[in-house]
Amino acid sequence: MPPEQRREQLIDAALNVILEHGYGGVSIEAIARAAGVTRPVVYDHFPNLPRLLHALVEREERYSLEQLDQVVPELPFQTGSEDPGELLAAAVRRFLDAVMDRPATWRLILLPLDGTPALVREHVEINRARIVKRIEGFVQASVDYGQLPAELDVELAARAIHDLAEAAGRTVLTHPERFPTDRYEHFVRTVLHLIWPPALRPAPQTVR
Repeated sequence: MPPEQRREQLIDAALNVILEHGYGGVSIEAIARAAGVTRPVVYDHFPNLPRLLHALVEREERYSLEQLDQVVPELPFQTGSEDPGELLAAAVRRFLDAVMDRPATWRLILLPLDGTPALVREHVEINRARIVKRIEGFVQASVDYGQLPAELDVELAARAIHDLAEAAGRTVLTHPERFPTDRYEHFVRTVLHLIWPPALRPAPQTVR
């Protein structure tokens, strides 16, 4: 097996061991057994367990951020004509689709296990803060364009949207049949239209 492919296999094996047995059950021996190789093969690619776990964290972080860049774009508005309820509903749908596309990755983030290393917690919190700021920009743009009420607390709204999305992600991971993505998409659209019905909104502003 080519070295890069073997590294990915070993990282996949480590991820499976963690999800099945927790961080306390992960070891070079357990990873080798899950990958169907011997311990020396693991050491050929990773000098020790911390380096392997660090590679795992970096890979899953990269995957999750690539997905989130598609969920919450940096510039959500171009013309000011988009309906924020529709945009948010679509964003929640994209996020939940991303969660279901890589459930193992998102289980580490949304359903942290006992004994989660400080490195993992730190990376999750840094990226969580980054996404909240991205959502805050989305909400502020909506307010600037007259698509959301001017008196809306932008920071709290962004945190509420983020918390809802994470809660939705946890439920679709644990109860996908009861809480399908369609149900959350409809819920978000309905709530936004109840809070700020289109008929009550002023004409969209042109913000440059």
